[in-house]
Amino acid sequence: MSDKRSPTADLLTTFLVLCTASLGLSSDMCQEDGSDVFNVLDYEVVGDGIRDDSTAFLAAWTAACGAVLDTSTLYIPEGSTFLLNPAKFQGPCMSSSIDVQVYGNIVAPDIMAWTSQNLNNWLIFSNVNGLTVSGNGQIDGQGSNCSRDVCFFDCQALAFRNCNNLQLSGLTHVNGPRSHISVVGSTGLTISNLQITAPKDSPNTDGIDISQSSNVQIHDCIIETGDDCIAMGGGLANINITSVACGPGHGISIGSLGRGGAMDTVEEVHVRNCSFTGTMFGARIKSWQVGSGYARYISFKDITLIAAANPIIIDQFYCTTDKYCTNKLMFKTEAVQVSDVTYDGFYGTSITDNAVKLSCSETVGCTDIVLSNIALTSQYPNHVLSSSCLNAQGTSTAINPVMDCLLP
Repeated sequence: MSDKRSPTADLLTTFLVLCTASLGLSSDMCQEDGSDVFNVLDYEVVGDGIRDDSTAFLAAWTAACGAVLDTSTLYIPEGSTFLLNPAKFQGPCMSSSIDVQVYGNIVAPDIMAWTSQNLNNWLIFSNVNGLTVSGNGQIDGQGSNCSRDVCFFDCQALAFRNCNNLQLSGLTHVNGPRSHISVVGSTGLTISNLQITAPKDSPNTDGIDISQSSNVQIHDCIIETGDDCIAMGGGLANINITSVACGPGHGISIGSLGRGGAMDTVEEVHVRNCSFTGTMFGARIKSWQVGSGYARYISFKDITLIAAANPIIIDQFYCTTDKYCTNKLMFKTEAVQVSDVTYDGFYGTSITDNAVKLSCSETVGCTDIVLSNIALTSQYPNHVLSSSCLNAQGTSTAINPVMDCLLP
C-alpha cells in the first residue's frame, strides 16, 4: 500500500504545526473538529475587557483560516468585551471565504502600552480574499487616551491589506487612535452601514482611508470624526460613494496626492447623495506641489451642506510642512494634474464667505471643471458668499455664488 500523503493532508499538518508553534497552544485547540464556526469562547478567552484575549483570538483565526471549507466563520459573541493587543490576522486561507461575525465589543489597550514594533496598526487583516466582517458589535480604539503629543505615529485601528472582495458592514467604530479603517491594495470592496465616531477635536482620526484599490462601493455610512470622513489616496480607480452622512470632520477628500514628488493617480471617483454637517470642508481635492500624476473623471452630485466650511475646494498647494512648499520660494513647480471634475447639485449653507475655491498650479492648472446647479447661502444673516479661482478652466451654469472665472 502506498504511503503517499494527499496535498490536503500535508496542508493540514503544516497548519497544525504552525498553530501550535506560533501560538503555544495544545494540538487539540488547533485541531479542526469538522465545524464551520469557530467561536472565540472555545479558545480560552476571558472577555472582561481588562485581560488580554489576543492569543485566543489568533488561535480561533488560525483554525478558521486553516479549515478546508467553502466558508469558515470566526464568531465573536455579544455580551462580552474583549481586550486585544495589536494583532495580525494573516492569510492566505484554506477556506474559500472567511466570515468574521462581530457581535461583542473589542477594545484596544491604553495607547501607552503599545510597543514600538506595532505602532502603525492595531488590528490588521492581510492577504485574505473573500473576507466578510459584519455584525452589530463595536470596535473601540481607545483613542480618547491619545493626545496629539502622545500619538505621533500614523496608526490605523482596523487595517486591510491585499484583501480582495472584502465586505465590511454593520459595525460601530469609535475613538480611533488615528484612522479608524484603512484599506490598501485591494479590489472588489463593499463598505456599508457603518457608524464611525470620534471627537471633533481628535487629530487625524479619519473615518475611512483607502488607496491602491479599485472597484469600491461605500454606502449608507454615518461618519463623525476629527478629520476626513473618507480620504482617498493614490492608486484608486472606480470608486462609488453614496448616501454617506459626514460631520463633524473634514469632508470627503481626494488626496493628499503627490507628497514628496510622488506619482499618484486617481480616476473614476463618483460621490452621490451625501451630506456634510458642520464639516471643515465639503468636497475636496488636495495635492502637494512637486508631485506628479493625475486626478480625473471625478464627480460630486446631489450634495447637502449644513453649516459647512469650504463646501467646494481644489487645492494644488496643499502643505502641512515647509519642506515641500516650494511655491513659497517663487518657483513654478510640477503638480498632480486635475481634470474632468464635475460638481452638480450642491445645496445648503456655508460658514465661510469664500464657498467655492479653486486654487490650481501655475504649471499644471485644473481643466474641464464643471459646476452646475449650485445653490449655497451663508449660514449667517447679511453675509454674501463669494468664489475664487486660480489657473482653473471650465464652465459654470446656474450657480450661487457666481464664478466669473469660469465661462457660463
